[in-house]
Amino acid sequence: MSCGTPELTPGESSLSVEARAVSEEQAAPAALPRTGRGATALRGTGLLVLLGALVVVALLSVWVGTRGIPFTATWSVLWNPDGSETSIIIHDYRIPRTLLGLLVGMALGLSGALMQALTRNPLADPGMLGISLGASAGVVVAIAFLGVGSVLGYVWFAFLGTAVASVAVYLLGSSGRKLATPERLVVAGAAVTAVLYAFNWAVLLLNPRAFDQFRFWTVGSLSGRYFDVVWVILPFVAVGLLIALVLAPALNALAMGDQVGRALGLNVGRTRALGAVAVMLLCGAATAAAGPIGFVGLAVPHVARFVVGPDQRWVLTYSMLLAPVMLIGADVLGRVLGAPGELQVGIVTAVLGAPLFIALCRRRKLVML
Repeated sequence: MSCGTPELTPGESSLSVEARAVSEEQAAPAALPRTGRGATALRGTGLLVLLGALVVVALLSVWVGTRGIPFTATWSVLWNPDGSETSIIIHDYRIPRTLLGLLVGMALGLSGALMQALTRNPLADPGMLGISLGASAGVVVAIAFLGVGSVLGYVWFAFLGTAVASVAVYLLGSSGRKLATPERLVVAGAAVTAVLYAFNWAVLLLNPRAFDQFRFWTVGSLSGRYFDVVWVILPFVAVGLLIALVLAPALNALAMGDQVGRALGLNVGRTRALGAVAVMLLCGAATAAAGPIGFVGLAVPHVARFVVGPDQRWVLTYSMLLAPVMLIGADVLGRVLGAPGELQVGIVTAVLGAPLFIALCRRRKLVML
């Protein structure tokens, strides 16, 4: 039995379990009212607060680094580049890194919220469908067999690996005459993940040179990425974001179960297929550009649901802003803690996210509605 799933008591049907989960969530205290104009106003205020926090962490990301630059000098060259060494550091290194953190954070937050809504599993994250391992397999192939050595080259092969893994999971999960239900997708994802994991390490153990290059990508980092990487992933993130936000009302119906969703006129198969495409685009682009970064897609949707409730329209919007605040903030924290060097952002998010993951598993009422 997975953690957070309500127990089935004797004589109780699965529909009764879902109804009990809903009633428990409705009875639980929440940070904001669920309905009414007051709730909408508070949620709107929360969005403004998040936007302000995002601006603050973005400015910190531009200011803080291994090379100490006074804030006044940073602010000056930020708006008036003059070709000096300080200006080059700000515009050629820190601004692309900050923009990449913004795009990767938005993509991870949205893909995590989508995965949890599509599978109705509160502990789901994009790695569940083999996306991270697919990206890793693409990078391994590029390094070991094609001699690719640049981050920009990794991006395309990582995204290709993500696409292949996602299609394989969906085809396996929808094989035969049955639809791609959440349970079948999870099982197919676990199978594909196991195969890709074995493939990756077989190649890396037989090729020490490839392993030496791969380990710098797989830790998860925003450093060493420039504007060319930002422009490459921007279209994929934009399309995935648009699909995710358009699907939000359908996800609200899907959360009540497949049968209820169909009764409300929802095309369940099409909704899941479009959701899978959005997850592939979002998480694939993020993983390709920055490497596998854990716990952001898992933790952020839970925080969003605690603040705004189960409405997926608000959950997706809040996740889209909360995740880059968390990711860019973790990147800045890694620079501060690792001075005069830096800790990679993937390490920082793992250290911060592991206790939260344990807390989520220990909660008695971890529900989706």
